[in-house]
Amino acid sequence: MKRSRHVALALLGAAAFGVAGCTEEKTEASAFADKASCLAEASPDGWFSAADCETAFAEAQKLHDETAPRYESRELCEAEHGEGACGGDAAANSGGGGSVFMPLLMGYMIGQALGGGRVMSQPVVRSAGGGFATPNGGTRFSNLNSGGQISASAFNKAPVTKGLAPMTKAQVQSRGGFGGSGANRAVGG
Repeated sequence: MKRSRHVALALLGAAAFGVAGCTEEKTEASAFADKASCLAEASPDGWFSAADCETAFAEAQKLHDETAPRYESRELCEAEHGEGACGGDAAANSGGGGSVFMPLLMGYMIGQALGGGRVMSQPVVRSAGGGFATPNGGTRFSNLNSGGQISASAFNKAPVTKGLAPMTKAQVQSRGGFGGSGANRAVGG
């Protein structure tokens, strides 16, 4: 009888530990349209400084170049990101193998690494239905220059698309559009 009680308590403890492990950790984050907007909100006493804005913006530009979705035509890109929100991928288009289009960098998101200290970054592009999203479409914003608590996984690097063949209309439709395969998270109001 004692043994079964200990086994039941051990199983109950393991289940509670498992549920706690599934809870996604949150982090402080803010989204900005540009570096100047971030610098205006930076504070030596806050969770991010002017230097963090500079570093995060440079990182967001680099990540955008590596991870932004690429499309075989401007029309396809604009169908996913809105009219006027796409440009050519200069590196891909200089190779003479056809044109590649990607959404323009519309801003960036910064977040505080768990445990404090380092600031993380993510580029932000426009979504066709309005608002903004990270490169894989997994985290969406209704507007920039907003902030709040979000899942720390929103700062996971999107898959690298640079150097890969651009998406065709059939590929976009099969994944359900921009961010169709990503887990959607909303930030801001």
